Amino acid sequence: MLEMFSLEGKNVIVTGANTGLGQGMCVAFAEAGANVCGVARRSCEETKKLVEEKGGRFIEVMADLSSTEPVKRIIDTCINEFGSADVLVNNAGMIKREDALNVTEEDWNMVLNVNLNVVFFLSQEFAKRAIESNRKAKIINICSMLSYQGGIRVPAYTASKSAVNGITKALCNEWAAKGINVNAIAPGYMETNNTKEIKADSQRSEAIIDRIPQGRWGKPSDLMGAAIFLASSASDYVNGFTLAVDGGWLAR
Repeated sequence: MLEMFSLEGKNVIVTGANTGLGQGMCVAFAEAGANVCGVARRSCEETKKLVEEKGGRFIEVMADLSSTEPVKRIIDTCINEFGSADVLVNNAGMIKREDALNVTEEDWNMVLNVNLNVVFFLSQEFAKRAIESNRKAKIINICSMLSYQGGIRVPAYTASKSAVNGITKALCNEWAAKGINVNAIAPGYMETNNTKEIKADSQRSEAIIDRIPQGRWGKPSDLMGAAIFLASSASDYVNGFTLAVDGGWLAR
């Protein structure tokens, strides 16, 4: 049974790999036997060290995902170095907090570029290569609780994450028969760089914890099992689904 969860011999691309949830997933994939291609704007040196401590191979692609320019280079690097690209994790994201009345077009477009446009076109390029080489592959998108809810002072982020939830289903409908599983994970309130501002607000943080049935914020390690499941053969008949890892937040 445990062999179903093995990623031995698989090559995984993770965007936003230098910290937080992305870093945690990179380490999990290495523990499961995969090679990891980490993508980030900043150095992934710490992630590389953690992956190699688990016995995995790690290569870094420095890329600014505010445009689609690096898309082909990311896939090329993974394939050239490891021989194939078997799993894509669209984790990189950004958030800008502002009252909806004051959001600028520039900020709106920047959030949508990183959180949605690059997710789609990186998935498209990844799928093209998999189909051309007749390989089965997995795509894991990272959604959010705001794929389901409106949020406060984050309209662009909410729009992007709702859209990622939607394209997860749309891409499944087109690519499932071609051997590509497209699923997503919707993390709950996690301790990451994106949530530092909220967590530092004691009243807001306490209100969030009060709503979470498990009574705590999530940690990057809480996402590891879900990521391994969706990347492995254990989920071969799971497609077009968004798995909430939220401590029960949505159940309330």
